[in-house]
Parts: sequence; structure tokens; C-alpha cells
Amino acid sequence: MTETIFDVHAHYDDPKFDNDRDEILSSLPQHHVSYVINAGTNIATSQTTVDYCQRYDFMYGAVGIHPEDADNLPENYLSVIEQMTQQKKIVAVGEIGLDYYWDNVPRDIQKKIFIEQLLLAEKRHMPVIIHDRDAHGDTMDILRQYRPQGIMHCFSGSVEMCREIVRLGMSVSLGGVVTFKNARHSVEVAKYIPLERLMLETDAPYLSPVPFRGKRCDSSMIRFTAEKIAEIKEMPTDDLLRITRENAMKMFGIPK
Repeated sequence: MTETIFDVHAHYDDPKFDNDRDEILSSLPQHHVSYVINAGTNIATSQTTVDYCQRYDFMYGAVGIHPEDADNLPENYLSVIEQMTQQKKIVAVGEIGLDYYWDNVPRDIQKKIFIEQLLLAEKRHMPVIIHDRDAHGDTMDILRQYRPQGIMHCFSGSVEMCREIVRLGMSVSLGGVVTFKNARHSVEVAKYIPLERLMLETDAPYLSPVPFRGKRCDSSMIRFTAEKIAEIKEMPTDDLLRITRENAMKMFGIPK
């Protein structure tokens, strides 16, 4: 492997990295990881993301409110997020979307906060990073209406849904799930997705690829995901890494 890697979605603010965060992050360049987007999920982790972007040359950020954090927000939350989007190396609004798996935040509130942040991204001319868990129908309805630019992160939908995402002009990022034995949907999507609409992610510290499944994930493990997708697409891993890196740099406006 000679190509460098762009991990479009990670959470290095997660407590699972508290004991060795700097050690892990400082080691990533020697694992061919040249770009990472850390995704905020609330005001605190979004601010932490801004701080990491200043500290690590390869780190870029997305700031936003995750659907699980969408309840009991301060009235000025949107202006706080907007201010963060003006910081250097903040390249997207995210992680935003809908999550009906836990259903601990009322769905109408999730939709309201999601739409407000889509409109913020449009105002700021920024792409979005979208979370969709067990909420495919409502997510797609909102995307059809607002038509943002951006990524469906850790995509878990069907090939049919992926086709519509592509028709809407959006991209898909795939992570370690594609390496799991029972990952039929992810494998089908990896086979179908046009190369120019594909990106790679870890969602670190979650969803480690085989052979690390069940352990803490970090961006150095993304190569196992890349190797699996390259195998599915019957192409060299280096070509896949180069194309997905270039896709991400274009999407997020990062100069070569």
C-alpha cells in the first residue's frame, strides 16, 4: 500500500481515547493516514473538534448536533454552531440527521433540528455529514426536499436507497461493517456505488473492521475496509484509496 488515506468520519473526542489520544493521533501519519474528519455530535464535542483541528495538521472537522443530542438545546445553539463553522479547517456541518433506534428524543424535535442545520449548511455553502439509523423514510423525505451536498455516513440502507442518494447528488461513506460476515447490504452497496460517489470512514472508536471487530477502532484500521471494498470492486486497493481520498478532498474543499 503506497497511497495515503482519508478517513471522513471519526470521533477522537470519545472517552475511549482518553488514556492514549495523543499517542494514537500522532501515530496515524506513519500508517498512511493523511486526513481525518472529526465529527462533532453536540456543542461540547464540536468545540473539541475545533481544538483538535488546530492541534493536528491532518485533522479537519465537522460541527453539529447529533439527533441523540437534539433535545433541550440552548436557544442560541444554531448561532454557536454557525460561529464554529467559520473556524479554519471546519469543512462540514455534522454529524446531523435522524436516529429512531433509541427513540429517546421525540421525532418532531429531531426533524426540526436536522432541518435547521441543513439550512445552516446551505447558508454557509458547506456539505453535511448525515446520520440515519432506522429512519430511512423520513431521512429521504427531508433530503428530497432540501437537497444538500454531502455524505450519508456509515451508510446502512439498500442499493435502491443508495441509487436515490446518488440521484440527489450526494455521496456515501462505508466503514468496517462491509467486512462483517453478515453485511449483505453493505457488500451490495459497495459493489453498486459509483467510484466517484464513494468515501471511506472508520467511525472510530466504533465498528472496527475484521480482524479487529469488537475492539476499539482507529483510523489506522481503515486499510482493512479499503482492501475488502477493493476486492468487491475487483480493483487495486491503492486505486481505491487514491480515488476515495480525491473524492473527499473535492467534497470538503481541501486543497491538494
